[in-house]
Formats: sequence, C-alpha cells, structure tokens
Amino acid sequence: MLMNEARRVLLVDDDAAVLRATALVLERSGFAVTAVPDGQAAVHALDDARYSVVVSDIQMQGMTGIDVLRAARERDPDIPVIMMTGGPTLATAIEAMHHGAHRYLLKPVASAELLKAVNRATLLAELARVKREALALQQSNLPVHDHAMLNAALTRALEQLHLVYHPIVSLAARTTVGFEALVRSGEGSMRTPQALFEVAGLLGRQTELSRRIYTLIARDATSIRDGLLLFVNVHPHDLLDPSLHGQGSPLAAHASRIVLEVTERASLDHLGDIGPFVQALRALGYRLAVDDLGTGYAGLASFTHLSPDFVKLDRALVSGIHRHVTKQRVVGAMYGLCKDLGIRVISEGVETNEERDALVALGADLLQGYLFARPAEEAAEPILVA
Repeated sequence: MLMNEARRVLLVDDDAAVLRATALVLERSGFAVTAVPDGQAAVHALDDARYSVVVSDIQMQGMTGIDVLRAARERDPDIPVIMMTGGPTLATAIEAMHHGAHRYLLKPVASAELLKAVNRATLLAELARVKREALALQQSNLPVHDHAMLNAALTRALEQLHLVYHPIVSLAARTTVGFEALVRSGEGSMRTPQALFEVAGLLGRQTELSRRIYTLIARDATSIRDGLLLFVNVHPHDLLDPSLHGQGSPLAAHASRIVLEVTERASLDHLGDIGPFVQALRALGYRLAVDDLGTGYAGLASFTHLSPDFVKLDRALVSGIHRHVTKQRVVGAMYGLCKDLGIRVISEGVETNEERDALVALGADLLQGYLFARPAEEAAEPILVA
C-alpha cells in the first residue's frame, strides 16, 4: 500500500447523499478524502493542495465535471481524473476522454468497482511521479528527493523571471522582421531555460511557468515596434491551454504579431485531436512555427497537426555548413521543399560570415544568430552591413 500522502482523493458531487456515501467507501479503504459539493469548491481545493486522484460527477450545476477535469489538467497534467455520471451520453463520454479522463464510470457505481478504479489511478499517479524523477536524474541530476526545496527555488526563479530578445533578420529586405523571446532567471541552479523547464515539469508547474512568460511577453509587446513579429516558444501541451486562447489571455491582444514556436523535440501524437485548438488559435490571429527542425521527432506529425507558417532550422544543421557537403545537400532540400509548401524558413545559430554566405547560396533569407546580434533585454534591431 502506498503511503497516506500518496492516497489523497478529491471527490466532487453535487448530490449530498452520493457525496457522503462515496466518501465513506473511500475512507474505509484508507484514502484521505476531501469531499466538495461543486466545481468551484473543487478548483479551490486543487489550488490549496495536491491530490493523487480526482473523482468527479459530470452533470453538476454551474461548473460541470468536464470543467473540473480541465482545471485539474491545468494544475497537474499527470493527475488521474475519474468521471462518474448517472445520465450517460456518447457526447459526454467522448468529451471526457478527449480532455484526458482516466476512467468513465456509470452511476450507481458498485463499491468494488470504484475502489478498483481509484486504487489503479493512485498507482498510476505514483508511477508518473517516479518517471518524472527518473527523467530528471538522467537529464540534469536535479535533487529530486527534496520537492519542497525545488518548489521554493522555482518560486524564487519565477519572481526573478525576465526575457531577452534575439532578432531575426531578412537579408533580402535588409531589415529586422521580428524577435524571439527567450526566458532567463537569476536563480542559482535554474539559470538556463533547460533547467528551468525541467524543474517546472518535474513539479507539475509547467503551466504556471508558461503563463508567467506569456504575461511578460504581453507587457513587453507594447514597446516593440509595430510590424515586427514576436516568436514565442511553447510546449505542445500549451496549445491546449486557455491562457493562449481563452478569455483573459494576456497574449490574445497581440496575437496578430505573435508566432507560436512548437518544438519538434517533443511529439504531438499523444495530444489527440488538437485540430480545434489550432483552429481557435489561428482564428485569434496567431501564426505557428515548427522549431528545431531536423533534430527532433521524424515524420510528418508536426506539419500535419500545425500547418506551420514558419519552420526554424536548428543550429546543429547550420554550424559549419560551409565545410560540410552533406549538410548543404540536406538544408538545400529543406529550403526547396518548404518554399514549394509556402512555408518560410528561419535558419538559427548563424555565427560566422562563412555560414551566412553558404546559407544564402542555398536560398536562405531569414537568419538568426550571434553574427547579427546577441539576445538583449531591449528588442534592439541590428544594423545590417553589406
């Protein structure tokens, strides 16, 4: 049996009798149950504590169980959510599974069936936590044994968070076309973006970090010259986040000049049908880019799901290209295919005149790299010399 702190259940049902009876079944089996009568109370509970499982009715007044599911997913992408309903329909079942419900149970739920589902969900939640710790050990030797220490450090990092801006230039037009926003923090072990995002993912605070970054970009956007694009790195999960397309989104007011960069280093396949979310983002005016092209997942998933306006060629393909015939062949082919598809290519990591000249000879126009400017806290446009 798992330790008690790993057996906390948030139970949500607006039927008082069902709420009491279900809580009693779970408590008699050793679960610590927080029982609340509606969705709003569930959201407050999710903000106040961490749970291993959420069990929620679907049909409730005000916030529905689907709303509770979304709220739980925003706060912890790994938490299993079990949905219960006395009035099942195919539409609600599909919607629940679309938003990542772990199980879908029909009322009245037998005690044995409920306990089996909650026990299995608890074990899966613990497995997800252990997997995050294993990943952190492999990637950066983070001190995973002390989550309280990491949480405090991440909170300090969020308070010190700031952005720097790296220009993207067009050689043909001899002008700056936009800036990539890059996150920085002064917090000890989280000075690099990689460490910052690893810790946020480990602690289930990825969404919190992303939203903080979006708020800072929205603040800075007003001081960057009109007509210039702002390239914003987003994790694939962020495409589903209301902070991009929901009411009160800090970036939505600037959507017409924002390009969302989705890395090819993370697969999109596990997100399900993201088409409606991508359409909603485009309807607001956002454009999309595939980042790290050539170093991430092979295949067509990112292009199929996103239909990107831009692709960003990773610096691994750019570095030393002037003396590497195979890189020249591959990059030249990418330029040609993207041109035929109506996709603009940005080549990252250009550091020398030789790399720039080799890229231009292959058909490059949009470039980014230290040759033109280093990232700076103010979005300064470099002077392009002949």
